[in-house]
Amino acid sequence: MAAKKATDSARRTVVAGPKAGTLGAATKGTPSESVTQRVESGILALRGHRVLLDETLAALYEVPAKRLNEQVKRNIERFPPDFMFQLTQDEVTDLRSQFATSSSWGGRRTAPYAFTEQGVAMLSSVLRSPRAVAVNIEIMRAFVRLRGLLQEHDGLKRRLTALEKKYDAQFRVVFDAIRDLMQPVLPTKRPVGFRKDER
Repeated sequence: MAAKKATDSARRTVVAGPKAGTLGAATKGTPSESVTQRVESGILALRGHRVLLDETLAALYEVPAKRLNEQVKRNIERFPPDFMFQLTQDEVTDLRSQFATSSSWGGRRTAPYAFTEQGVAMLSSVLRSPRAVAVNIEIMRAFVRLRGLLQEHDGLKRRLTALEKKYDAQFRVVFDAIRDLMQPVLPTKRPVGFRKDER
């Protein structure tokens, strides 16, 4: 039962979009529990990486997304493709359909940038603010927790396969039912980023 709860938590973390309007409880310059929750809910799976979008990071750092991206472009040599990449139009469309958002992240004209764990770590040296450093600590912790949950999920799948080989076909219906429970759940349909009325 504990393993199943961990599996469900891992799925939700990977597929859930960022929640809008939950930074109000954060004290200026100090990340609160709501920031930790936003980090965990904002992590997405793209191109084989777990990433955070620039809009999500900007909200956490309490800076405009435009300023964050300007700082990144001034230091672009620090952000190779495995640290940061810009979403394609197909990826943007796919995210919109998953989270049922009707706008392009507040009407922006360019596709969002996605930052991997390494890219987020590099942002601390670019932004150089106490807030960015404190938030990045929470982000690193969230990535570590997520890795642990996914490893536990992989271990559970391996144990299930071993058991299936050990016992005969009469238990196959049980194993199939367990596998169905382990399938990724559909993401909650919530907008990516902020809605205009929440800014």
